[in-house]
Amino acid sequence: MFAVIKTGGKQYRVSPRDVIRVERLSSPAGELVELTDVLAMGRDDGVTLGQPLVEGARVAATVLEHRRADKIVVFRKLRRKNFRRTRGHRQNQTVLRIEEILAEGETFTPPKPEPKKKPAKAKKPGAKRKARKPAKAAGGAKPKAKAKAKPKAKAKPAAEEKPSAEAKPEAKSDDAKSTAEENS
Repeated sequence: MFAVIKTGGKQYRVSPRDVIRVERLSSPAGELVELTDVLAMGRDDGVTLGQPLVEGARVAATVLEHRRADKIVVFRKLRRKNFRRTRGHRQNQTVLRIEEILAEGETFTPPKPEPKKKPAKAKKPGAKRKARKPAKAAGGAKPKAKAKAKPKAKAKPAAEEKPSAEAKPEAKSDDAKSTAEENS
């Protein structure tokens, strides 16, 4: 069983228990809505096409939630004019669960939710023993403090870290000069 419905300017092929996202509807979450714009309907006895709508056909759906679609980026540009604009957009949507497809004269009776059973309470164990606190030292003296860590060595001044500017580069030896001449 299936139906082709129209809502929000778009067409959807739906079956019972399908979950679809449509353009925003004004119904609050949890409410039952009927979509009356049925373009085609397929059942065991065959397919019925509307001209443009199927007479008396409707689709019962439950509103699950209202949300927003993923963001799309809208970028406008005029070449050679130094014109660029970037904007984002998120479309408002309603999530529907299709409950039943109804032909002319049929009525929808929503299924009753099953009552939730409360879990059986577990037996409480015997009284818990209180945690014993360690005995205080005689005279209320505090325990000895831990030894302090050794102080860190101070950083060296910046002048000591940098190599002295007085150091001169070593002069090239005769061997280095002769290999340079051979290579050229």
